[in-house]
Amino acid sequence: MKIYHHVDVFEKVKNPVLTTGTFDGVHIGHQAIIRRINQIAEAIDGESVMMTFYPHPRMVLHPDDHDLKLLNTQQEKAEQLERAGLQHLVIQPFTKEFSRKSALEYVRKLLVDGIRPAVVVVGYDHRFGRNREGDFQQLQEFGEMFDFKVEEISAQTVKDIRVSSTKVRNALIDGDVKSANHFLGYNYPLSGIVIEGDGIGEKLGFPTANLQMEGMHKLLPANGVYAIEAIIDGISYGGMLNVGVRPTVNNTGELRVEANVFDFHDDLYQKEIQLRLIDRVRDEMKFNSIDELKHQISNDQASVKNILKAQ
Repeated sequence: MKIYHHVDVFEKVKNPVLTTGTFDGVHIGHQAIIRRINQIAEAIDGESVMMTFYPHPRMVLHPDDHDLKLLNTQQEKAEQLERAGLQHLVIQPFTKEFSRKSALEYVRKLLVDGIRPAVVVVGYDHRFGRNREGDFQQLQEFGEMFDFKVEEISAQTVKDIRVSSTKVRNALIDGDVKSANHFLGYNYPLSGIVIEGDGIGEKLGFPTANLQMEGMHKLLPANGVYAIEAIIDGISYGGMLNVGVRPTVNNTGELRVEANVFDFHDDLYQKEIQLRLIDRVRDEMKFNSIDELKHQISNDQASVKNILKAQ
C-alpha cells in the first residue's frame, strides 16, 4: 500500500476507484467498502484509493473538546487498511480552511482534480463538504457533472445490529470487548512503550509492564482485567491486562495500563508492546488485603489461560 500525506502528491493511477471518510476503527462496514472498491478496480483494470483526513475533524473544529476518543492511531489504521487490501491511502491534512469547502468545492478540487476517480464508493451514511451538507444524492449529481460513477454500500450488521464506529466505542466503554471485536472483525489493539513502574506487581509475584499509551485520543476499554495477546519484537505471547486505578494498592487515582506477559522473562523497559484484547475477565475491584488481591490475581491468571486455550 502506498501512502500519500497530501492529495497534491498523489501519483495518478489508471481508473482510480475511490472511497473517502475518516474510517476510524476500520470495522467490518469499512472493510466491506474496501472489498468493493477492490472488486470494481479489478473489473475495470484500475486501482483502489482511499482519502482520509488527519487530524480528525473534531480536533480542528472543537480544539477545547478533550472527550474525543478514537479506535485507531494513524499507524494502526494504516496497518488495518493494508491488511484489508487497499492499494493507495491519501491522508489529507484537515484544517479550518479545508472545513469551509462547499460540497461542490470538495468534490471538484479534491476528488476530481486530485484523484480523478472513475468510480466513487461510499457508505450508506456518508456526508461531505461544509457543515456535512453533501449527501449521496448530491454525489450522484456531481458524478454526472464530472463523469464518474457512484455507488453506495449499505450498512453491515452483526446479529442484526448495524455496525458503526460509535457502536464499537460504546462496546469498549462498557467493557464488552467480544462485541467490539465482532464489530471490528479483529481483536482491538493497544500499543505502548514500557515505562518505569513502582514494582508492586513483581512484589505480588506477577510482574507487570507499565505502559505509556500511544495516541492521546486512543480509547481505552472500561477498567478491569482482560485476556490479551502481547506482541514483542514480532513474537506473540499470551497475557493479562489490567486497566484501572489499582484501588487496593494506590490512593492517587492515577489510571494505569499494566500487562502481565506470560512466559516472557527478559527486560521490557523502553520496549514497544502491541496488545490485542481478546476478552474481559472481570471489573476492577478493591480488596480488603494484599493477600486477597494476590489470590484474585492468581484466579485471574487461571481464567485468562483458559480463555487463551479456547482461541
